[in-house]
Amino acid sequence: MRFRELSVPGAWEITPRTFTDPRGTFLEWFKEGAFEQVVGHPLNLAQANCSVSAAGVLRGIHFAEVPPGQAKYVTCPKGAVLDVAVDIRVGSPTFGSWDAVLLDDVDRRAVYLSEGLGHAFLSLEDDSTVVYLCSEPYAPGREHGIHPLDPAIGIEWPTTARDGASIRPLLSTKDASAPSLEEMAMSGVLPAWGVAVAHAGGPRFGIPRVT
Repeated sequence: MRFRELSVPGAWEITPRTFTDPRGTFLEWFKEGAFEQVVGHPLNLAQANCSVSAAGVLRGIHFAEVPPGQAKYVTCPKGAVLDVAVDIRVGSPTFGSWDAVLLDDVDRRAVYLSEGLGHAFLSLEDDSTVVYLCSEPYAPGREHGIHPLDPAIGIEWPTTARDGASIRPLLSTKDASAPSLEEMAMSGVLPAWGVAVAHAGGPRFGIPRVT
């Protein structure tokens, strides 16, 4: 299992070792010891979610208020999605930046997003299945969204599906009406950099990289 910290501090790409024979494939997509050694703390498991999306479905950018926030460990056992971490922590040296990882049923990578980060993904194939482990249960009063097409963030969403067909983002009514990053910053709801890092076990974040 190989970990790579993304350009958004507090987010990691995890690449598992896969073992394949004529019967199929086996892998460990989460391993507590390896995770804790890299991230610096265990993953508190409070809820496990699963979503299935048609090609072009865009979900996010979602986040939870900190504290306690909601850390997520995400993978895609079927299909393919572009999974995106967005730094929405006010005061962060990389505030407003994003990084992305292709999650699919070939390389079978996972992404870990610590508390205070925004999360979104775009489905690149019909019936793409995303499962994620959450450190806190869903709490509607603390959950918020930022428009995933906000030009100030500038996420480069794919326009081509896995089969080569053209796709256009399909958003829920809630996500389509979500405010911009600037509007959310003015609302005072966004996580604060220092609070989010401290709550997520920040010493192992290392020195933030400015992009």
